Order: sequence, then structure tokens, then C-alpha cells
Amino acid sequence: MFIREFISDSVDEGATPIFGKSGNKVVRKYRCTSGSRKGRIVAKATTCNAPINIKSKLTMKKTRARKSPLIGIKTKFQKRMGAQSKRIARLNKTRMKPTRRSTAKRKRISK
Repeated sequence: MFIREFISDSVDEGATPIFGKSGNKVVRKYRCTSGSRKGRIVAKATTCNAPINIKSKLTMKKTRARKSPLIGIKTKFQKRMGAQSKRIARLNKTRMKPTRRSTAKRKRISK
């Protein structure tokens, strides 16, 4: 028995809900706010606190090193031109930064 078996299901404060892309659909995802996955977007909130799989981490590191230039070009184009990317950006902008309207009017400076 490990402590993480009890904690990982109940601890969800390490993630904030956002919108993301999965294939051609806009879905709910989570952005990790603490831990080793801080800033990463994941499908389930419990993933933020899950232990890291070293083997898959090293495999992905090699793959990224090999395919980096091609992935970078495709990703940049998709994020700039894709309709869903624009929709997701608009949805997340309102969620992350709530707008505050000021009721006080500016004072006119007179000389």
C-alpha cells in the first residue's frame, strides 16, 4: 500500500480546468498548477500528481530531438491558422483573466 493510492484520487487542487483540443474536438482539460508537471495540460486532473514514468520520458525525449524541426513548423502553422485553436484561445482567455469593469470615471485634469 502506498500513500499516493489514497491521495491521487482525492487531491485535485493541483489543476485548473481549461479547454483543449483532442483530435478535431474541443474538450475540457486541466492545467497543472503545482508539482513536476506544473504548466502542462493534461486530460485528467489526477495526472498532475501521478508518479513519472522514466522509460516513456526518455523515449519521448529522443523522439522530440529527432522530429523537433518538423513538429515545430507544423505546430506553429496550426496554432496560427486553425479555427479550433482560435476558438480555444478565445474560450481560455475569458476563463483565465476575468474582466473587471471599473465604475469610477476618470478625473479630468485641468490646468
